[in-house]
Amino acid sequence: MKKILAALAAGTVLSATPALAQDAQATFTGPRVEATVGWDKSRSGSSVDNDTTRDLDQSVDGLLYGGGVGFDFAIGQSAVIGAEAELTDSTAKSNTDGVPNTFNLGRVETGRDIYVGARAGLIIGSNALAYVKGGYTNARYNLVGTDGTVNLNQRLDTDGWRLGGGVELAVSENAFAKIEYRYSKYSEAEFDFEGQTPDSSRFRIDTDRHQVVASVGLRF
Repeated sequence: MKKILAALAAGTVLSATPALAQDAQATFTGPRVEATVGWDKSRSGSSVDNDTTRDLDQSVDGLLYGGGVGFDFAIGQSAVIGAEAELTDSTAKSNTDGVPNTFNLGRVETGRDIYVGARAGLIIGSNALAYVKGGYTNARYNLVGTDGTVNLNQRLDTDGWRLGGGVELAVSENAFAKIEYRYSKYSEAEFDFEGQTPDSSRFRIDTDRHQVVASVGLRF
């Protein structure tokens, strides 16, 4: 009798395991929308001192905010891949207005950031997904410079790539929360002139960006 009960119990566990995997798989697939907030820091990737008389702050940091959309597909019983897009803005800025002889080194404000990429993850237990991500990012920086006489106000559009990773937690059948870190590298840029003036030619830059963000969202 004990052998029969043990066999029945083992069979119950084995039959439940695929069901749990399928439930977890369904939890992390399909279309999603999310709101994002977090810490944002941009910094010159160059170690060259661009001022011999004083120390200039070559970084800006602030609050990142925005939202994104995505769609995830199941791969087997424990893996997920997907595509995603995000639009964010940031309060990060630096202000050295009034400092003489620092033309183009006045106020720097971080503007909108467009990201398009993909992610891949592994399901952990029944309600968590660990993932890595990567893709293309286009960030805008608003620049105001002065030499005491002439003011310059321009928008700088930058192109780069982004890598990151995080953990997503299913808090209900349709709702989720996640936290992630991402690193972006910008190597090309152009000045975005307003009005009828064409944009400038593309040129090389060296800018790093670090972000730690949290998101909440819904699946459909």
